[in-house]
Amino acid sequence: MLKLENIKKSFVQPDKQRVAILDIPSFEIAGGEQVVLIGPSGCGKTTMLHTIAGITKPDSGKVILDGIEVTRYSESSRDRIRADKLGYVFQTFNLLPGFSALENVILGMTFARKKLAPKRAKQLLERVGLGHRLGNKPQQMSVGEQQRVAVARALANRPALLLADEPTANVDPGNQQQIIDLIKEISAEEKIALLMVTHSMDVAQQFARVDRLDEINRVVSQAKTVSN
Repeated sequence: MLKLENIKKSFVQPDKQRVAILDIPSFEIAGGEQVVLIGPSGCGKTTMLHTIAGITKPDSGKVILDGIEVTRYSESSRDRIRADKLGYVFQTFNLLPGFSALENVILGMTFARKKLAPKRAKQLLERVGLGHRLGNKPQQMSVGEQQRVAVARALANRPALLLADEPTANVDPGNQQQIIDLIKEISAEEKIALLMVTHSMDVAQQFARVDRLDEINRVVSQAKTVSN
């Protein structure tokens, strides 16, 4: 369902030095599979997710998502593929402050080439425990509630793949497990493949497949070898 082939990505620093971030020979996720990717901060986890999502284009290599070679397309085409095929749960929620919870989820549907389904948006918000918050704007909700809106929005278009970037990083401990459970359960029920990034071993231990970025990304593994 997802395949990375020989992905390389680097950035140019202010001093003009080019720094390698990703060097991933191969990485695959099967349809409906749930995978956790762990690694310390700054090791390229978010860059990897952005590359998969088409937000960032790699210097070389292929990202193949649900049979589509995403890296062949222009930025505008990648945006469309992302809307159709991907759900993305960000650390910082990225909700629109002027819109209600229900409107935020419905707006998330407008970018995909699918019929708007306000009923599904409402059902998802009810599923994440926010049926009583449909008309509330983000500033009227707790941090945990905002992240649950973000989870509902990411699932609204029934994506082939859900990416979750440290989804509990900014959530209080009381809400962390609830959010992990919701992401796992809804993804499994709807047969959505899941790739979740975390640095928490407590989170990682709840999943059958856990991959370490320092074993996938040659940049990290080589740096680790040098430091040792």
